[in-house]
Amino acid sequence: MVFASLAGKTAVVTGAASGIGLAIAQLFARQGADVFLLDLSSSALDAALLQLSGGGHAIVCDVSDEAAVSRAFDEVCRGRRLDILVNNAGVSSVGAVHATSAAELDRLYAVNVKGVYLCLKAAVARMLQDGKGGAIVNLASIASLIGLADRFAYSMSKGAVLTMTYSVATDYVTKGIRCNCVCPGRVHTPFVDGFLKKHYPGEEAQMLAKLSAYQPIGRMGKPEEIAGLVLYLCSDEAAFVTGAAYPIDGGVTCRM
Repeated sequence: MVFASLAGKTAVVTGAASGIGLAIAQLFARQGADVFLLDLSSSALDAALLQLSGGGHAIVCDVSDEAAVSRAFDEVCRGRRLDILVNNAGVSSVGAVHATSAAELDRLYAVNVKGVYLCLKAAVARMLQDGKGGAIVNLASIASLIGLADRFAYSMSKGAVLTMTYSVATDYVTKGIRCNCVCPGRVHTPFVDGFLKKHYPGEEAQMLAKLSAYQPIGRMGKPEEIAGLVLYLCSDEAAFVTGAAYPIDGGVTCRM
């Protein structure tokens, strides 16, 4: 028996062309899943597919566009059932409320809230069709559990992801659909490197050390570490787990 095998299962991972999403897709593929990668860029998706053992499928999809999401899930479910959804696609924002424009709030809402809602709606409808249920994991954040400085819009959106997780878990528990969320702290992804290069040119190493020291464990998380927790929650080994929010943050929330 292979722990957390996903053999025979079909999985959708949004925001899967890089970072945490790509790490999840790679691990799912290694564990035997038929993985569909959803993202905005066809070239980034093509590059991501080359990194999957056993291959996968790429669908260009803007998760904030209802018609695009519906088309994507129709393509996934053509001749197969949907077993797993990982809502990973998201965007970030920096700023306190007085410095957050309405346009910025709308930008975060469109992807991090509406996008998660649209994918949840599409996935749940298809999981209900044959009565076999499924597993859903939403990527929230420690920003949904504690107050983070200068993250007003981002915290708003991830708080919504947390409560959507609770709602879906409650509404479909008798239908065999499990829904959980993962709440990462800082994770070292290409986004972090790009952020430091843009905002702290010439000081990237010092700022990286500062960001790493924020975690009691002394470093940022790795995308592969987040992927391992997501794999467990989507596997049959987690059949008794639903409606849960899992911090994975190097000890940040336990010291609050």
